[in-house]
Amino acid sequence: MRTSFENIKVIGFDADDTLWVNETYFRDAEQEFSKLLSQFETPNKVDQELFKMEMKNLPLYGYGVKGFVLSMVEMALELSNYTVSSKTIEKILDIGKDMINKPVDLLDDVEYVLKRLSSNYKLILATKGDLLDQERKLEKSGLIDYFHHIEVLSEKESANYSKLLNHLEINPSEFLMIGNSLKSDILPLINIGAHAAHVPFHTTWQHETVSEQSAADVDFLTLNSIKDILEHLDE
Repeated sequence: MRTSFENIKVIGFDADDTLWVNETYFRDAEQEFSKLLSQFETPNKVDQELFKMEMKNLPLYGYGVKGFVLSMVEMALELSNYTVSSKTIEKILDIGKDMINKPVDLLDDVEYVLKRLSSNYKLILATKGDLLDQERKLEKSGLIDYFHHIEVLSEKESANYSKLLNHLEINPSEFLMIGNSLKSDILPLINIGAHAAHVPFHTTWQHETVSEQSAADVDFLTLNSIKDILEHLDE
């Protein structure tokens, strides 16, 4: 794979679960939500129905904590047949506020890698989610100065990436994307002729999973950690 990276001039990074912890907080919130609704349904059923609600609301609310909270509230009303107490609704809102106020916990070696690469490559951040929340996390992370450009996308599909690269006048063949999601950070880039490196995170949202077959014949690099990318790039 080293030869395929020889012409790389710009490197893009995903944010959540690539640079800092994110999905872990959603899993914890889902567990809290299941406990709040334990008198109405089993934890497994609550999880299943909440995911369905998130998928239904995704085109309306987009990604991020706020849409997640609204889906929890709507799901609580439905599962309880509209008998859920105002106190429980308040606790659901508190779950969301707690998520938004979580510290930004950088993953291992992230700043070291950004510092090393920023001396020879132009770095951009390409993430999705709630704009205000992502801006807050980036500011808290202390990483903002490493990036030449920051883009919060409504969706991470090939067309969105093409539009971004065209806007920044980046040739796809000279662009490398690094992220934890095969669906959002890897496959769409390969589809437009760019390069991609996958850094798996220990937990993945159901919506971000893809079948093994979908990625079986796709040419991308898989890393054990973000630091390993340094072995494949000329610094």
